[in-house]
Amino acid sequence: MKKKLLWALISLLIAGLTIWAVASQSRSFSLTDLKNLILSAHKGWLICAFFAMFGFIFFEGIAVIRVADRLGYKRGPLRGTVYGAADVYFSAITPSATGGQPVCAWFMIRDKIPGATTTVTLLITLVMYTLSLLLSGMTVMLLCFPVFAAFSRLAKVMILLGSAVLLFLGFFFVMLLRRPRMLHRICDAFLRFLEKIHLARGAQKLREKLAAVMEEYALCSRMLFGKRGVLVESFFWNFCQRMSYLMVTFTLFMAVGKGASMAARATVVQCLSCVGSNCIPIPGAMGAADYMLLDGFGQLLNGNEAVTMEMLCRGVTFYGSVSVGLIIVIIGYFAGRKNSRKGSV
Repeated sequence: MKKKLLWALISLLIAGLTIWAVASQSRSFSLTDLKNLILSAHKGWLICAFFAMFGFIFFEGIAVIRVADRLGYKRGPLRGTVYGAADVYFSAITPSATGGQPVCAWFMIRDKIPGATTTVTLLITLVMYTLSLLLSGMTVMLLCFPVFAAFSRLAKVMILLGSAVLLFLGFFFVMLLRRPRMLHRICDAFLRFLEKIHLARGAQKLREKLAAVMEEYALCSRMLFGKRGVLVESFFWNFCQRMSYLMVTFTLFMAVGKGASMAARATVVQCLSCVGSNCIPIPGAMGAADYMLLDGFGQLLNGNEAVTMEMLCRGVTFYGSVSVGLIIVIIGYFAGRKNSRKGSV
């Protein structure tokens, strides 16, 4: 818990420095300009932007509960939204998004979903999320190559490196799913390391428990790969999540009257920025994502407008989803505790 709090404080500091760095790119930028832009924006499109931002959380939760449902553990959309919010929030405040899935797993296990089922479910979701991000990025890079070519040299290198990272991660996660022994060896090696530094008590009992969990994990993995429809459905929901994220930028550009053509190009910039930001292991890709987004928007708008729109889009897509995710996590945590107490009475 202390570690999570430390990373939250570090993330807050990075966020402040990032906002200052972006704002300083334009001498004429002011928060008053941003406020006036929001107040004068089309309210209908702003509402659409909010729903698209919420969809980023909601569709991840749906992707998780649908896989869990196929493995025999049915949970409703409300619980799924908590799972999605936990992943979104804790991924944003930890390096390389490493904190999201463990906290999501904690909520799932608290909801009586076995550890092996939880692990398989989250790995499947992670594979399909990675695949949807990679495919969307590669598609827009091919179909909208001039937008990619207009990025700075550094940004283009980051996009290519981000693509390579996603390819590696996708392959690694698939291997963990298809070869349970590989995951078993990794867990066993980690257990031996803890035992060596005297941090693991009762190591033999832990190994026996690990073997039992991995046996169940292998069964769940075989069951899922025997049902291709589950994988297709998981990809669909993860793709919906990715599209929701991108639609925030489109709707915000429409809200401020930039027109469908520029909104579409800005969405392409957002998509490529998401791919490129994966090469930097910083909480929430703060700084890296902002740099790429500002660089891309500079193709479409003058300096002051580019800074203002970057602040607006990043504010909703990232800071907005993180804030909403935190609220949902807090509500879900206390609601879950209340339900647990009722169940124990």
